[in-house]
Amino acid sequence: MTLMHYNPARSLNSFSDIVDRFFDAPVNCRAEGTCTWSPNVDVAEYEDRYEFVVEVPGLTKEDIKVSLENNVLTISGERQQETSEETKNFHHVERYYGSFERSFRLPKDVASDAVKAKYDAGLLNIQVPKAEAAKPKEIKIN
Repeated sequence: MTLMHYNPARSLNSFSDIVDRFFDAPVNCRAEGTCTWSPNVDVAEYEDRYEFVVEVPGLTKEDIKVSLENNVLTISGERQQETSEETKNFHHVERYYGSFERSFRLPKDVASDAVKAKYDAGLLNIQVPKAEAAKPKEIKIN
């Protein structure tokens, strides 16, 4: 029999890893069996605009909805699971299916009437221009 030195922090580390994995998971399943997933989103600020790049491979632009209301940008959609007459015996599945929704509160300085969205090769790119008043202006010194 081998004695091991007791380290109470070891159990805390494993608990911390479990919590981290739970909050990093891109899928949220409810008790009734329905699941939602969250696509990855990069958000950047430039001098004249905010840019959102959303990873949504396997979708068409018709599968995605983008809206802006009360300075909240909402991106939603659904990825349908492939169906066929042939029965498949999956050994491993990592792709997520079902609906998703991501919302981002924007600053008040956006030009909501000039938002543009483009979908290409699995990436949704949303450009949210800043309002003229919010853009930096150079002041000429006399």
